[in-house]
Amino acid sequence: MERIGAKQKKMWTINKIAKRINLQNPILIEGLPGIGNVGKVAVDFMIDDLKAKKLCEFESHSYPHSVFINEKNLIEMPIIEVYYKQLRNKQSDLLFLSGDVQPIDELSCYKFSEKVIDLFQEYDGKELITLGGIALKEAPKKPQVYCTGNCAKMIKNYAKGVPVNKKLYGTIGPIMGVSGLLLGLAQKRKIPAITLLAETYAHPMYLGVNGAKEIINILNKKLGINVRIKELEKEIQELEEEMLHETMDVSKSNRLQKIKNKFVNEMNYIG
Repeated sequence: MERIGAKQKKMWTINKIAKRINLQNPILIEGLPGIGNVGKVAVDFMIDDLKAKKLCEFESHSYPHSVFINEKNLIEMPIIEVYYKQLRNKQSDLLFLSGDVQPIDELSCYKFSEKVIDLFQEYDGKELITLGGIALKEAPKKPQVYCTGNCAKMIKNYAKGVPVNKKLYGTIGPIMGVSGLLLGLAQKRKIPAITLLAETYAHPMYLGVNGAKEIINILNKKLGINVRIKELEKEIQELEEEMLHETMDVSKSNRLQKIKNKFVNEMNYIG
C-alpha cells in the first residue's frame, strides 16, 4: 500500500480493495448512520442480500475519535466503505456507500462528499440516491416515504407507480449530513440525484427497520433488484419491539445479538 504523509492522511483518501472493474452506468446508493439508522439498515440489507463486493474504503483523521467493541471483545476502528454489484441484463450496475459513522464536522463532511463524487465520476456514474430517516414522536405503523432531489425529472421517475410523497416544503426541515450534501454537490456537477426519506421513531435506541423496508420495496420496483426482505421480517420485527425497552438483555439471544451487532454501534449517532 502506498505510504501516505501525515498531512495528507488527515484528508480523505481512498484505499482500493478491488482491481479496476468495468461498471455499466452505475447508480450510487448511500446509506450512512442517521436518524433511526434507516439509510444504513436499508443499504446493509441490500449489500448482504445481493452479495455485493467491496470496492474500496475511506481512510481519514476526520472519523470520530472513538473505536467500537466487537463480538470478540476486541476493538475496531470506524470505517466507511463502497461496495459494488454488477447486474446482468440491467441497464445500470450498483454502487453502495455504507459505514459505521459520518464525518465529524461540516468541513470534513464537504471534503468527504466531494471525494465520493470523484469516485462516482471515475466510474462514469449515472444517478445518485441517498437514503435517510424523518423523525417522528412515535413509531409509525406504516412509514411514509418522501422524495426530493436536484432533478425534477428523476424525482418524477422514482415517484411514479410507488407510494412516495413529493411534497416536502413546509413539512420537513433541512436534510443534514452526507445524505443532504451529496445532493447539492452532485447538482453542481450536473449529476441527477434524489433522496428517499422514511418516517421513523426519534429514539436513540430505535432501529427504523420498517422505514428501511419501505425504501427497499421502492428500490426493488424501480431498479428491479429483488432484495428478499420478507425472509427477515419476523426476526427483525421482534428485535424492533424489544429495542424499545431499555431493560432488554440482548445477550440472552444469539439471533438478537447478531442483528444488533450490525447496527447498535451507530445508534448514538444522530444526524
